[in-house]
Amino acid sequence: MVRTASTMLPLGTSAPDFSLPDTDGNSVSLSDVSGKRALLVIFMCNHCPFVKHITDQLKSLTDEYLAKDVAVIAISSNDAEKYPDDSPQAMAVDKQRCGFPLPLRRRPERCDCLRCSLHA
Repeated sequence: MVRTASTMLPLGTSAPDFSLPDTDGNSVSLSDVSGKRALLVIFMCNHCPFVKHITDQLKSLTDEYLAKDVAVIAISSNDAEKYPDDSPQAMAVDKQRCGFPLPLRRRPERCDCLRCSLHA
């Protein structure tokens, strides 16, 4: 696993506004999930062996949280040219295959609002 310094916001910080495309080509923003008890953001990618290993657990966690009125989104910050398995098309196939009830989002070139950056 790559060793990367954490740039997370302090706990309790209000989520910054964002607008990201989903696998269906729709734009999703923070206001789309407003009114929920909480927001869980999962940073993941299709080609990661660890993510593949915990896919069933992520599906269970997602189902549990959605039932508790918690919004859940997943964001891939990988470069689809370097990692074709992480392309929006591949993410849509994986979402369908795994039965995720949430649209997986892919970030544009930069997503400073959520402090994620392009993986080399």
